[in-house]
Amino acid sequence: MILVTGGAGFIGTNFILGWLSQRDEAVLNVDALTYAANPRNLDVLNALAGHQFVHGNINDGALISGLLARHRPRAVLHFAAESHVDRSIAGPEAFVQTNIVGTATLLEAVRSHWHALPAQERDSFRYLQVSTDEVYGSLAPQDPPFNERCAFAPNSPYAASKAAADHLVRAWHQTYGLPTLTTHCSNNYGPYQHPEKLIPMMLRSALAGQRLPVYGDGGNVRDWLHVSDHCRALERVLEAGIPGSTYAIGGTNEMRNIELVQALCAELDILRPAADGASYAARIALVADRRGHDRRYAIDSGHIRRELGWSPRMAFAEGLLETARWYLAHAAWLEAAQTEDYQHWLARQYGARVPA
Repeated sequence: MILVTGGAGFIGTNFILGWLSQRDEAVLNVDALTYAANPRNLDVLNALAGHQFVHGNINDGALISGLLARHRPRAVLHFAAESHVDRSIAGPEAFVQTNIVGTATLLEAVRSHWHALPAQERDSFRYLQVSTDEVYGSLAPQDPPFNERCAFAPNSPYAASKAAADHLVRAWHQTYGLPTLTTHCSNNYGPYQHPEKLIPMMLRSALAGQRLPVYGDGGNVRDWLHVSDHCRALERVLEAGIPGSTYAIGGTNEMRNIELVQALCAELDILRPAADGASYAARIALVADRRGHDRRYAIDSGHIRRELGWSPRMAFAEGLLETARWYLAHAAWLEAAQTEDYQHWLARQYGARVPA
């Protein structure tokens, strides 16, 4: 068995679905079910043999310790995090509590569990910290992509909280010998992503007949990685990664935000044409930029390619089309994600600037 934290969220859900579709090994999924977790994800996961769900918080050390003692997982994969940058700017305290304090609490519970294991189980045990390229800060247009040797330079409360958590993971390895692994991924996209994120938000807004808000001049660059490729990389790191190591995972798909939204609009023009016959791209609206908005991210995945033989398989055009088709086919899922909390957030973030 493996234990997954945050398995009702976007990447965690995709990871569990991929894991259980290929393996007989069970998954214990611990999730606090905050705004970022869609209950319909659990409907899908709970239908799978081998999935066991526990509603709980990583800050509850007694709960985590009890689960570790009872189920004796061979690995812990830590997905659970507050991950929405705009929310971290509006309210950083929750990010400190979950991403930093929660990770420290989890690490201590895992360390105690690992220390008590028989020697053979202790040697094969792994803790995998799933992190982000945002810990590295921002790149200038001419800069080489981030790699594992880059210094941390976070620019948002979210990124700072993840960087702090990653430092804790390193310290628990260096100080206590806990066999940890850390990954830093670029921007993920694909099914089950919360509609506060760029692609599902643009798709939702387009279908609702609203304008499509793009920050600043639309020139911020991101490296896009399909979630299925990310999950394959995590499986490979868990399988063969060297304890204490860090692995950068990117899609080699750098694109300006405005270009991404235009590409999505072009797909929607074909898949679900607007009633007025106009292109959805006509609704793109440049809005006031996010505070501390990183200009460019890019990942050099050479290390994981060379050491573990991983490389992305999903071409971006194919992945974007597949993603758009998924959301169009899962209207009920998208509707369920648009909670009252989401509507309030959308009104606060864009309401005055992006009328319907």
